[in-house]
Amino acid sequence: MKLKMLNVFLHHDGVKLSIGRLAYKERVIYFEYDKSFLQSDIQISPYKLPLKPGVHICQERLFDGLFGVFADSLPDGWGRLLLDRHLMSKGMSFNEITPLDRLSYIGKYGVGALSYEPIYEELTLDEKSIVLDDLASSSLQILKGQSQDMLDTLLAIGGSSAGARPKAMIQINENNEIIHGVQTLQEGYEHYIVKFPSATDTQDIGKLEYIYSLMARDAKIQMPQTKLLIGKTNSYFAVKRFDRVKDKRVHIHSVAGLVHSDFRTPVLDYDDLLTLTLHITKDVAEVAKMFRLACFNLFAHNRDDHAKNFSFLLDGKNWKLSPAYDLTFSFGPGGEHSTTYMGEGKNPTIKQLQLLAKKHSIKESDAIINEVRSSVNNFQSYAKHVGILKNSYEKVYAQLEVQTDIIVDES
Repeated sequence: MKLKMLNVFLHHDGVKLSIGRLAYKERVIYFEYDKSFLQSDIQISPYKLPLKPGVHICQERLFDGLFGVFADSLPDGWGRLLLDRHLMSKGMSFNEITPLDRLSYIGKYGVGALSYEPIYEELTLDEKSIVLDDLASSSLQILKGQSQDMLDTLLAIGGSSAGARPKAMIQINENNEIIHGVQTLQEGYEHYIVKFPSATDTQDIGKLEYIYSLMARDAKIQMPQTKLLIGKTNSYFAVKRFDRVKDKRVHIHSVAGLVHSDFRTPVLDYDDLLTLTLHITKDVAEVAKMFRLACFNLFAHNRDDHAKNFSFLLDGKNWKLSPAYDLTFSFGPGGEHSTTYMGEGKNPTIKQLQLLAKKHSIKESDAIINEVRSSVNNFQSYAKHVGILKNSYEKVYAQLEVQTDIIVDES
């Protein structure tokens, strides 16, 4: 097998920096930093790929031999399905597709601030306005294996996205006019991601995630701006991209990629996440944000709280917790939280939150718990305002109302 190489770049503060090179030979992936980047003191992945000269080989197979920072650039679920089907349509067999093939296809259009050259292929997009209902319908048919219609379009605008549900990168203006997102930001528009229902989702999954975004914001969770986009046949949840500031790119690193944690299995505890947050950010305020998010996921019954659903952003040379994302009602593996609370995954309560807060010296933890719980307790009013199906409402409400009472400070 011939050696295949990719050049890796970081778009940092508006400047494109050469990071180094990836190489693939005989099923092993090699990486070496550029000498110039070694002098930058910019740690793109401080734990698993620190700034050191020489050739680096990832001994773990968790990400098919890639270091987690590069694996974060790759899609999973929906995006990977689209990408692999496209590559196979070009004559490649599934077993021949390597991680570097996928990265070279992602090129400059991945999430975060990394890009890869040479680019495997540039897709051209129809400049017609985007019709969300058409994209949603085609996505569902592709998921069911019943059609390949619009595969290239969906790949171009959603092939770099992570997560299981179909997504598209779009731009939206204040009138909710929509154009495709993989282009230079147009005047009056902002970068967004819009989600479509999967084959197993209820029709109003977009409304439910929008409700959760409102609850989270009222619970003082750091949230990006969100919208509920109304089509002719359905409504769709859209969230502003926080890995973009206008067209400036921001480096993002998931917890899964940062510490090489398998997001498919429940291996993390919120104790780990709070410890990690303090270590990487060196900021107790960021730890309190992670604790608040832990409270929300417990009270709101968001049990799909795996390691890819927590991330950090690189701000200059410092790290901070990213805004929250993928917050919605969900059952985790076996009905348990993907991330446990002080060892408890099936039925965590305020008791575990208090133990977590005590261990990490969270100031005013009872007040945080009460604020979050109070917001989630208003689910009924959010649901009435947005409007969701009766079955969806009853399913969620039945889980939320079993939580324990709000803490009364008796000190």
